[in-house]
Amino acid sequence: MHLIIDGYNLLHSGRTLVKLNSIELQWERERLIQRLSLYRQARPSEIIVVFDGWQAGWSTEKREKKKGVELIFSKIGEKADEVIKRLIREKGSGAVVITSDREIARYAARLSVPVIPSDQFQAKLESADVRVENKIEDDEEAQGLKKKGPSRRLSKKERRLKLALKKL
Repeated sequence: MHLIIDGYNLLHSGRTLVKLNSIELQWERERLIQRLSLYRQARPSEIIVVFDGWQAGWSTEKREKKKGVELIFSKIGEKADEVIKRLIREKGSGAVVITSDREIARYAARLSVPVIPSDQFQAKLESADVRVENKIEDDEEAQGLKKKGPSRRLSKKERRLKLALKKL
């Protein structure tokens, strides 16, 4: 599974709009990368984080890998949204997009790629231990404690989101 993350969108989800200086922003990026690296250890997947570099960045797209997380900084004049759309086309339905940007979400939905809002993924990152949560679910299934029976069928979009969240 490929996680394509809108970096600054996730970084600022659930925050009040506070302007960070470049040093604070770098520190916040490093903290996010550390958290994603820990998440990757618990749930092995390819993680790609895309950050904007369109206002003050490099003349070419910059890619680097830190702690198992691939980072992409868009080039000057290109927004991260365009890079994310390109990655969605390349990775296809094997990808899951993490963003709260409506334009990217609509684009991904047209290509049947599930989109998880940044605040929901942020909650997943903040959960104490992903492995413990999964172990409890597996134990419940083994003991037959999960409810069974007819229920209202979810829409395709809701089923894709639920499946994507379950994979996380």
